[in-house]
Formats: sequence, C-alpha cells, structure tokens
Amino acid sequence: MKRTLARIRPRTWIITAAVVVAVVGGGAVYWFGFALPAQATSSQPATRTVQASTQTLQKTVSATGTLSPTVSEDVNFLPSGTVTAVNVAAGATVTAGEVLATVDTVSANATLLQAKADLASAQAKLSDAQDASTGSTADVAAVAAAQAQVTSAQSSVDTAQTALDGTTLVAPVAGLVTAVNVAVGDAVTGTSGSTSSSSSSGSGASSGSGGSTGGGATGGTGTTGSGTGSSTSTSTAQFTIVGTGSWEVDLTVSASDLKSIAKNDQVELSTSDNDSFFGTVTSIGQLPSTTSGSAAYPVVVSVTGSPENLYDGVSVTAAIVYERRTDVLTVPSAAITTANGKSTVTKVVDGKNVTTDVTVGETSGTVTEITKGLSSGDSVLVTVFTPGSGAGTGGSTGQTGQTGQQGQFPGGGEGFTGGGEGGQFPGGGQGGQTGNGGTRNG
Repeated sequence: MKRTLARIRPRTWIITAAVVVAVVGGGAVYWFGFALPAQATSSQPATRTVQASTQTLQKTVSATGTLSPTVSEDVNFLPSGTVTAVNVAAGATVTAGEVLATVDTVSANATLLQAKADLASAQAKLSDAQDASTGSTADVAAVAAAQAQVTSAQSSVDTAQTALDGTTLVAPVAGLVTAVNVAVGDAVTGTSGSTSSSSSSGSGASSGSGGSTGGGATGGTGTTGSGTGSSTSTSTAQFTIVGTGSWEVDLTVSASDLKSIAKNDQVELSTSDNDSFFGTVTSIGQLPSTTSGSAAYPVVVSVTGSPENLYDGVSVTAAIVYERRTDVLTVPSAAITTANGKSTVTKVVDGKNVTTDVTVGETSGTVTEITKGLSSGDSVLVTVFTPGSGAGTGGSTGQTGQTGQQGQFPGGGEGFTGGGEGGQFPGGGQGGQTGNGGTRNG
C-alpha cells in the first residue's frame, strides 16, 4: 500500500504545480499535464459543410471462428519397402500429381514379373483347353476352369502393377504440406483396403504403416472426411496435405442471433492481420453447444474464391450480413438536431443557412437515413467540437512522457491524449496516446 501511495503523490504534485504555472505565467492553462493556449481553454464549436449522399446500409451479426481448409489429405505408401527419397518438407506447396517420396522397387518388380509369368502360363493352358475341346461337357468345363485361371492371373498382374506404381507417392491434391513423418531409410509397411479421401466425402487411395488402409496406385487418404471402408488408420500419416484453394470458417452464434441469419447470407471476414475476404453461409446447425450457461449454434461459412495468406487454424472475425439496403439517402448523424420530437438540419442554400425539417429513418454507424426533406447532393452543416488549438500538440507514446524534464513537468496522464503549446511539455504517462509536435528533453 505504501508503494502505491508513493507513486500517486508525485503525480498529484505535478498537477498542482501545473496550476501554479497557470497563475504565475498567465500564458496557458494546464489540465492533467496538457498545455492549452489561454484563448482556447475549452472545446470550440466548428462547422463544416457536407452533402447528403446515397449509401448502402446493412445489418450484421458479429461472430468469431476458426479458418480451415475444406480438403485435408493424409497420404501414405501403398506397398511395403524402404524409403529411398523424400522430395518435400513441411511447409512446401505442391501440385496434384507431384512426387512426394519413393520406396525401393525391388520387391514390387519381382512380384509383378511373377504375376506376369503366371498370367502367361494360364493363357497357354486356356489356349490348349480350347484347342482340345470337342464340345463335350468335360471339355467345356475344362475351358471354363482355364478361363477362370486367366482371369485370376490378370487380377494379380493388375494388383502388382498398382503396387509398383505406388512405390512413387504423389500428392492427390494441390495444397500445402503440413506434416512429413518419413525419412530416407525408413521401412514402411503397406496394406490393402479402402478409406475416405477428402474432408467432405469420397473414397480413395491411401495406405500406411501400422495398419492403415488404402487402395490405389499412389496412396492418399482424407481421414477428416466421411466415407466407407473396412477399417480406419490410427497411425500417424506419412504426409499431410491441406488444400489452399478452398476454405471454410466454423463460427458460433447465440440463440438470439440465430433467428436473424439464413443460408446463403453474405459474410464479411477478417483476420487479426487485417486480411479481409468474403464468404457465404453454407450451413446453420440446430443443435447447440453450451458455454458458460449460454447456448451457441454452429454456423459454417464457405470462403469465396481462393484468397492468399490464409492458414489452417487462424482466428477469424465475421460479420454476417442479414439485411442490406442500397441507395439510402444519408447525412452524418451530427448534422441532425432533434427537439420536441422534430428533427431538423441546417441546409445551405445559395450561401445561406436554412433550417429544414427532415424525417429520419435508421441510423448506421455515424450516419442517419433521411426519408424526407432532403435530396442527394444537398449541402448541410455539421457542427463538431474540437479542442482549443494552440501552437502545436505535444505528446509521446506510452511511458516515455515520465522522463521529460522540460520545465520539470512531465506531460500526459493515464489514458489522455497528449497536447501542449509548441510541445513545451512532452505527453506520456501510462496509456497516453501518441501526439504530434511534442519534444522530450532530459
């Protein structure tokens, strides 16, 4: 408590001393360390002329959410083997079909050669059976059996060829590589099966070590998606690729806001880096989640186009536009005076000020709709109040004002904008806003 008082007392002294200067010097009045010229010790009214204009007014529901790609692929080798090359690293951008990695082909080649030999043998036996057939029941059965052997052998060749092709793992989609979990020399074990391949739906080509499933020449899964399959993988994917061409934002809205929005509503989106982009509402959940006793409903927004500089997991601020009105005649709200239920503006006609009755509509931000009394292009006066003007405004950012020694009075104060005559007193103090023209000595 003593420490707190010690910090407060010097500040109290500073304010008192500033008042003394006002009395002795008579040239300026200081308020919380700010110097204002004697002729402008209070806010002064000022007017400016603006024109009534048409604007687009809109009503929005604000929400926050998380950005995610609509496509996310877990990609694994189909055949077993030893990794011989890894061509990409996490963070790389790849195109569909680009080679990610390879495994040795010795085993796959041997399997394919054997399958082709078995097929040739089966075809020869079929030919012999057909040549020897007399049309008897036994001969017909022999030909059918030989044909079945050929069909089976051909299937084995196809499977072996697929496995050989799978020794070269390629990207199933274009996107950003977010994970690489294999290195040259690693042994991978492929298995057969099927699983889903995208974040939304589908079936596809993926496999992996540790019991992952797959089916296809080059591998590729989408474990975040829905689909069918005989089993699912719980092992770490060898590669993960997220698509950068299609994004969505998962939002939550309150129960009171839910009734205002609808599917296909336009959405204005922005990130903390001030990157702005747009989207549309694609789905609205009807089952709420409860947070701190209040219900929140999920809303999915599909991002329009393929904006740059978007990343998985980024926080997004959204404004869901549920009502938009175009060509609305507006004036600054400060131009309107309302008394006894009647609204007026000061209209400038041929250089003269004319008080004009108006009918107002909705207010949006700093403007108000005019439904009667004005036309687009009409000039009206706006009265604003500005601080008294001196020779300059002083100030500094943050805490630096406490080090100023000009005249022994640090300027500024907690949360106040710095100001002064010609910068005689530097602004500053905890939370002081930046001013222009201030100087700091000492």
